[in-house]
Amino acid sequence: MDDRLYLDHAATTPVSKAAITAMSDAFGRWANPSSPHADGRAARAALEDARKRICAALDWDGGMIFTSGASEAIAIALGRSKAERILTSPIEHDAVLRVTPGRERLALDGRGKPLLPEQDMAGALVAIQHVNNETGVILPLERIAAAVRTAGGYLFADCAQSAGKLPLPDADMIAISAHKFGGPPGIGALLIRNLARIHPSGGQEQGYRAGTENLPAALAMAAALEEPFEWMEDAADLRQTLDAAIVEAGGEVVAAASPRIATIASYRMPGVSARAQLIQFDMAGISVSAGSACSSGTLKASHVLTAMGWDEAAAGEVIRVSFGPSTGAADIARFMDAWRKIAGSAPR
Repeated sequence: MDDRLYLDHAATTPVSKAAITAMSDAFGRWANPSSPHADGRAARAALEDARKRICAALDWDGGMIFTSGASEAIAIALGRSKAERILTSPIEHDAVLRVTPGRERLALDGRGKPLLPEQDMAGALVAIQHVNNETGVILPLERIAAAVRTAGGYLFADCAQSAGKLPLPDADMIAISAHKFGGPPGIGALLIRNLARIHPSGGQEQGYRAGTENLPAALAMAAALEEPFEWMEDAADLRQTLDAAIVEAGGEVVAAASPRIATIASYRMPGVSARAQLIQFDMAGISVSAGSACSSGTLKASHVLTAMGWDEAAAGEVIRVSFGPSTGAADIARFMDAWRKIAGSAPR
């Protein structure tokens, strides 16, 4: 594995050293945080400290429910919402679309941005991601949040790809996942301003999420968020370099004119299917993906790209490249060498 190049950080990124240390230390605190004895109370104090640290690191002044990740946070927020009306954009992560079958889908403008309905949204829950997990496009959630609230609704934001990397939007509910920013897999959170907006389930987490709290993972999540994310500036330069190299090599940058997070980009290699690209990149020792990790196993046409107006043939030639704190200039050069070889060997 040492000679492999990992460029799939949007799927999951390595656990940071600080998170590993925090989790290892926390395994010594094996008591159940819900137990009433002294050991349990000590574990509870550590859990609540982790909760406070996470909220402070994210500059969040609302409540928080620990979950197993963003998908569960999404299922709680949308699946147990008291809102009679839920609106989502058609470019949301599959985790959102799966729990909102038959719900209203917002239309998109010519650049793939959701259009809010002109009619009254009083009491409606509007679910829109902060950063698209396939294209890296940053959605204008501050403007959207203001419009939703003016119309009497409230906003849910999927921030799985942006938490820790960008300031959180001013949403009413937010889903985050630790393994996207250097924490361990299997831990995340639903940030929520008003618990009364969702139905309780009983059990732990103030009665909104059953199951013994994962204290070691919670402490590791807090430690990961407290690490500096200064590497994002380097990632922006690397992404710009890669964008230019892709265009020079005859490729296409998806959503090139839109504001995008520095860590995610999608590229089309005309004439070569995403399946063929993934196989050849993998053989070259490079890990990339096609779409999101949760759906790329099927390698069907991306619902994000088709919703943005791409035809299935072109959408089927797009791969996703995503950066992490370890990505450097040499990695971009190596990727481009492989890209040019794969593109050059395509039948004309």
